[in-house]
Amino acid sequence: QVQLVESGGGSVQPGGSLRLSCTASGFTLDSKTIGWFRQAPGKGREGVSCVMSTTNKTYSAGSVQGRFTISRDNAKNTVYLQMNDLEPEDTAVYYCVPDCYAKRVAGLVVITTTHFDENWGQGTQVTVST
Repeated sequence: QVQLVESGGGSVQPGGSLRLSCTASGFTLDSKTIGWFRQAPGKGREGVSCVMSTTNKTYSAGSVQGRFTISRDNAKNTVYLQMNDLEPEDTAVYYCVPDCYAKRVAGLVVITTTHFDENWGQGTQVTVST
């Protein structure tokens, strides 16, 4: 069964850090483009970061650029999202999705996926508050 499982969420204070993990079962992640997305309470889904399958080139949304880093460890079949300098606005459920791409909208980098309207996994909750 092909499955992606997110983990590593938690509660931190503003300025804190977390590292999220996206582990695959049933397929190897190194052949996939993987994206991290999030959904805050009462808001729509938002693309955060994307790592390409063949080039390992990464893209990040403007709101997290310089603070979040996406990377992959093929030996562990895992993609990570290192989140530093967290802000209350980063509070959301975070999901990893096996497809993503970046585009420019009004000069800003937007991360999206062809699976945008589909059901995703359980996600992992990130809460940033004092």
